[in-house]
Amino acid sequence: MTASEPAILAAFPARFAPAHTALVIIDMQNDFCVDGFAASAAGRPLGAAQAIVPAIAALRAAARRAGVLVCHVGFWTLPGHLSDSGPWLAQRRRSAYASDRIAIAGTPGADFVPALSPVDGEVVVHKHRYSAFKGTDLDMVLRGRGIAAVAVCGVSTNVCVESTLRDAFEHGYYVSAVGDACASWDTDLHHATLRNVEARFGVVSTVADLVRSWGEARPMKGNAP
Repeated sequence: MTASEPAILAAFPARFAPAHTALVIIDMQNDFCVDGFAASAAGRPLGAAQAIVPAIAALRAAARRAGVLVCHVGFWTLPGHLSDSGPWLAQRRRSAYASDRIAIAGTPGADFVPALSPVDGEVVVHKHRYSAFKGTDLDMVLRGRGIAAVAVCGVSTNVCVESTLRDAFEHGYYVSAVGDACASWDTDLHHATLRNVEARFGVVSTVADLVRSWGEARPMKGNAP
């Protein structure tokens, strides 16, 4: 018996329909986005990260109106290096604008930026590595809600956003990088990731693409406030 080819959702509105799409917001935390916290102390330019906050806020508002599942993913370093390994520490200590003391669990640096703080009905996931799927319950939560597609935004495009996008694709989800709601300290790396996503892992969309698509869809009852 020959297995039939699985169905493919080809059109963007069908692929990212509110009923089966999650908006995944990556690492929009004080340590990564706010002056005076860990990333800025390491010399990282934060202008691009700060500039996308209004775009993500608009995207989240549209998601909630349409009944799209909103997931906040935040980096979460356990005190005393309990979540670290030797290779992880070695690379963190040699990487540009990085810190091995970033987003320590329970500290203000690990809090989400005030403009994007989670509200009731939104999912919060803590991760210890770049990908939101590594060692977390994100995949279980998404599958439990019948999610088939993820729209990913946040920081940094070329590290945690890209790692999450790759894993989402390999876990069997349709993937979109929301290009104007992602940011990196390095514009070239930002654009390289978006090119790579478009070439191999999914599609690159804009905030306007998703707001328009979700606004044209019928809202799901009970998911939006």
